[in-house]
Amino acid sequence: MVKATHVTSCPLNCWDVCGLKVTVSEGKVVRIDGDEHHPITKGNICGRGRMLKERVNAKERLLYPLKKVNGQFVRISWEEALDDIARKMRELKERFGPTAVLHSHDYANNGLLKNLDRRFFNCYGGATELIGSLCWGAGIEAQTWDFGNAYSHAPEDIDNSRHIVIWGRNVARTNMHLFERLLAAKKRGATIVVIDPLFGPTARIADRYVCIKPGMDAFLAMGVMKELLRLGLEDRAFIEQHTLGFDDVKQVLDMISLSEIERHTGVSRDQMTELARLYGDRPTATYLGLGMQRYANGGNTIRWIDALVAASGNVGIPGGGANFGNLQVSECFDKAALTLPERKTASRTWTMMKQAEEILRANDPPIGMVIVTCGNPLVQVPNTNLMKKAFASVETVVVFEQFMTDTAAAADYVLPVAASFEEEDVYCSSMYHAYVNYGPKLVDPPGEAKPDLWIWTELAKRLGFGDDFAYTREQFLAMALRPLEQHGITLARLKTEHRVLLPVEPVPWRGRRFQTPSGKYEFTSTIAKQKGMDGRLQIMYPAESEEANPALAAKYPYRLLTIHPLRSNHSQHYPLIPALQVVRIEVAADVAVKKGLADGDRARVYNDRGSLVGTVKVLDGAYPGTINIDEGQWGVFGGPVNVLTSDLESDNGCGSTLYDCLVDIEKVAPEAK
Repeated sequence: MVKATHVTSCPLNCWDVCGLKVTVSEGKVVRIDGDEHHPITKGNICGRGRMLKERVNAKERLLYPLKKVNGQFVRISWEEALDDIARKMRELKERFGPTAVLHSHDYANNGLLKNLDRRFFNCYGGATELIGSLCWGAGIEAQTWDFGNAYSHAPEDIDNSRHIVIWGRNVARTNMHLFERLLAAKKRGATIVVIDPLFGPTARIADRYVCIKPGMDAFLAMGVMKELLRLGLEDRAFIEQHTLGFDDVKQVLDMISLSEIERHTGVSRDQMTELARLYGDRPTATYLGLGMQRYANGGNTIRWIDALVAASGNVGIPGGGANFGNLQVSECFDKAALTLPERKTASRTWTMMKQAEEILRANDPPIGMVIVTCGNPLVQVPNTNLMKKAFASVETVVVFEQFMTDTAAAADYVLPVAASFEEEDVYCSSMYHAYVNYGPKLVDPPGEAKPDLWIWTELAKRLGFGDDFAYTREQFLAMALRPLEQHGITLARLKTEHRVLLPVEPVPWRGRRFQTPSGKYEFTSTIAKQKGMDGRLQIMYPAESEEANPALAAKYPYRLLTIHPLRSNHSQHYPLIPALQVVRIEVAADVAVKKGLADGDRARVYNDRGSLVGTVKVLDGAYPGTINIDEGQWGVFGGPVNVLTSDLESDNGCGSTLYDCLVDIEKVAPEAK
């Protein structure tokens, strides 16, 4: 048996985008290991990456195009499927214009050529497109208001940090190579602080753990800043020379007392004072997570933490930073060459969070077709029951998929697509490190599964713009990489070296020149004002909270979190891991006592949007009144937690409010054997 091992990249949409070594034998992936030569990931990979072997080889893979006839899927040819879809698209465009088609998508992997879906719809004339993000949208917009963009420090810059604050980032579960750097930083004497409602593996290695009430992180930042100013630890020179609007911040801080902040956050004044001293003893690095901006006050939350980092003088210095996203990475590529935005003649945009509501009320034009790529919206988009109703109302739903997900099962046409290692692409992440990785094609897709690009190309031919897709994958990749040629980065070099560091600034804003309209750090945002919003920092609460809606909080007294599963990238691996195929309800100890719950009990979590039944696990160290159910669960295994979550948008309109969710819980009888 001949085996060959290839250097490639993990394609998953993740912080780390690890280097991989994939062993292939007789046309099949037989082993996945980490690439020990990758400068960042150094051979260590997580279970989600290792599971790609099982995913690509799974017997459950979709092998042939399917069409729903009388409620049942039947196998059809590619020719019939593509002809049907193209005909319907042509008819919709002629009757209503191109925006009668909705492209519902997410970011299942980081392949550069996944952007070619936008090329297809732009050449079609446009479509109804989704903007914002379920994942990080509110925080990206917030940092754009503050800094002009969302940039992070290089991973190795943590070596310059005297103190490190992990604020709401589940590093051990979602950013393992930062976790490794935290261990090294601790060994050299850096102080590590974890701020989180849940006590997990990252908190276990911390010098200090701050247990905060979910959704109240902005108030903690206010309290720390009040103490920073009282102690005279702010960076007065930076504030006066390089910022705009600090007087507005002081006015807001004067409106709230530390005792109020203690009540809102559950954090003591002594802890706030300690954090203020830590921030004043710079350089202090702050690594922000994605969960705390998934609230109705989420953008404001990130902005208050940014403000604390700025006021303490930790912006633009080695070892500092408000590290959230790192959009420097994606800006290195010529995505316009891939997407051809100038070809669009019509456009309608909805936020990703509101797509169900918008589908149901659209009439100018109505939605006649939904095309789903790189996502599983009937599991991942909030308010699942409304999403099901919306998709059921559309005449034609087309889903590109590898498995029969909840969304695929609701489709009229399911098109089987290639998986990891079955197509050539280039991979990178706009969240952590700045290495771009080459991913060669290693094996053929099973059955009649095809790469997305092949499907777009065939549909383009049928719709009259095939010439726009008359390029090889290599040619498309060369288009995207063209701006990097001046830095000596080419596709040929990537193929040889496997990964290359992109030309990004390792310490953003070092020159104290920001991308805001004023060129300064903006405590009061000009961009927000240009968009018709109040650019000042606010005192703002989660929409579903005792402070904002006491009647709802009395009816549903517990706050629900929906964190990422440990072994699955969102919903992707659930059918492959039996241990995941049960709804696990994690409850804080006080909830367990009040409701008479113990490990292994069956319970129902519910609110006005829906209910979910699962198995109880009591959590040590969780903030009182907190419940967690991991997101991504399939309907066949008990159903997604998003039957409970709200489809409200964040305060700045760009993010979800998935964590802004109140529920109640009750014990139910055990399952019948």
